[in-house]
Amino acid sequence: MNVIPQPVRDGFLRLVAPISQGLIRAQISPNVVSTLGAFIVLGAAAAFALGSAHWGGALVLVNGIFDLLDGQVARGGGRTTAFGAFYDSTLDRLGEMALFGGIAWWFVTGGVPAARAPVAMVMAIVAMGTSVLVSYTRARAEGLGYECKVGIAQRAERVLLLGAPTLFFGAGQDGALLFWIIVVLAAATSVTVVQRVAHVARLAAGRNNTMERAAVRRNTLAGHAPAFRKGH
Repeated sequence: MNVIPQPVRDGFLRLVAPISQGLIRAQISPNVVSTLGAFIVLGAAAAFALGSAHWGGALVLVNGIFDLLDGQVARGGGRTTAFGAFYDSTLDRLGEMALFGGIAWWFVTGGVPAARAPVAMVMAIVAMGTSVLVSYTRARAEGLGYECKVGIAQRAERVLLLGAPTLFFGAGQDGALLFWIIVVLAAATSVTVVQRVAHVARLAAGRNNTMERAAVRRNTLAGHAPAFRKGH
């Protein structure tokens, strides 16, 4: 399930395609694009930590564009590598941890009323952990040969949910808007992790059943019971 419809995703990809084509023509390495994106998300983390939620939201959205560009540059320029995929995935996780860490820091240093600060910090930590798990479950599943692009809070949804409201409205009165965004993100990413685990479990069960049927065909002759049944 995609919260953002696929036609919208495809339209945005077409919108940024000229930028990626320019980077390809300029012979810019996709790893350079990934690195620049990492610096941008670290800037977003610093902005949130310092209470500049408008800047934090803007930088989150810019980082989302860079997150699209590095893949487009790698594929369009024929420069996909195993290390590039590893490097990009590592930087994505670093960015998630820094971003939510910066928000947690702001929560506990006066960003929200003192009575709400402990809950806000816990929610930020939960959102951090589950966001990293969302990325990990996809990467691990794909490493095992399964496609895993399911879930209500994929990366694009997380970027828009955090970036767009804070860009226009900041953190809200007494940090209430940012607090509730983090609560929603913590819940949505937790659900997404469960969805991806269930998805891979179904795929793995289907593969195991296929392998078992294939083993039965290989090991069973006409008129003979399978050799691996109990008692044989």
